[in-house]
Amino acid sequence: MAAASAAGHRVVLVTATRGELGEPQPGVLAEGEELWQRRVGEVAKAAEILGAEPPRFLDYKDSGMVGEPTNDDPACFWQADMDEATARLAAILTEVDADVLTVYDDHGLYGHPDHIQVHRVGLAAAKSAGVAHVYEATVNRDRALESMAQMGEEMAADGIEGPSVDEFDEFGMVEADLAYSVDVTAHLEAKRAAMAVHESQISEQSFFLYMPPERFAQVFANEWYAIPGQHNTGGPKPVELLPGL
Repeated sequence: MAAASAAGHRVVLVTATRGELGEPQPGVLAEGEELWQRRVGEVAKAAEILGAEPPRFLDYKDSGMVGEPTNDDPACFWQADMDEATARLAAILTEVDADVLTVYDDHGLYGHPDHIQVHRVGLAAAKSAGVAHVYEATVNRDRALESMAQMGEEMAADGIEGPSVDEFDEFGMVEADLAYSVDVTAHLEAKRAAMAVHESQISEQSFFLYMPPERFAQVFANEWYAIPGQHNTGGPKPVELLPGL
């Protein structure tokens, strides 16, 4: 987002829910403050840092993690009527005359119901609105496993519980299935700042912010994208911006 904005493109962020079923960091919410209120403010700050417009919402309820009873709530995004949800997103894509749409991969990075639904609704809405380029934003699983193993060892040496490699064995996509890698080294400062404003979700002791600058660059300097239905590409092609921008 920051790279596209810096190159002069209009960047529009759309979220399906307000994340009201997340687990807030202890003590972060003010008295009487609801989690969704804090998260709306955080995503707005992050969007501003990255050069995106104020976020738009499809106005569905958070579905919660996979297997939770909240997955069955008729108002949640996981239970959304596909035609209705598609129409809501397609209307935004048409309004802004979108050239490129990014969605999650088909298993939502790690199986979150709302992320999977973003993939499904995004593809349908792009087709309805005639968006020329659609990409699956994902994680390079091969590199993530290596980085998380190293990070876990470093945090353990400091007496802090770090990420478990087992948590990432089905995370994202294997490198051979990726189509593009985008080098965002020039925007790492903004990227880290955008993460940091999500105080309700990411503490200073989380591995996202615990990383020293050189490790953060190793993990986050490249972003990874696949083309829907076109996997087994043989590996990602390095680009400055996604084709279509």
